[in-house]
Amino acid sequence: QVQVVESGGGLVQPGGSLRLSCAASGFTFSRYVMSWHRQAPGKERELVATISSAGGTTNYADSVKGRFTISRDNAKNMVYLQMDNLKPEDTAVYYCNPRQTTSYGVYDYWGQGPQVTVSS
Repeated sequence: QVQVVESGGGLVQPGGSLRLSCAASGFTFSRYVMSWHRQAPGKERELVATISSAGGTTNYADSVKGRFTISRDNAKNMVYLQMDNLKPEDTAVYYCNPRQTTSYGVYDYWGQGPQVTVSS
C-alpha cells in the first residue's frame, strides 16, 4: 500500500523559515523522482522543486530559487523542502509527489498536503 505523508506546515511570519518533510512507503523510493508542488486558493497547482532519484540533480521554480532547498534521504525514504525567507505569496497547500516513468507508464502518487501560511 502506497503512503505519502507530509508534515511540517504551519503559520510563519514573512522572512521566516519552515521545513516540510515527506515520508513515503509502499514503493521503491530510490527509483522515483520526487517533487514538491503547491496550490494557493483560486490558483492552479504549480511545481515548486524537483530532485532526481539519486539526489544529484535539483530544479526549482523561478519564484523560489535561492530561497527553497529540496533534499532527500533514500535510506529513510524521506524528502524535504527547506523554505527560507518566506513571503506571503508562498502561502499554499504543499504536496509531495513521487513519480516514476517507465516503459509501462507513469507511476504518480500524492500526499494530502500541509498548509503553509505566511502572514504577519
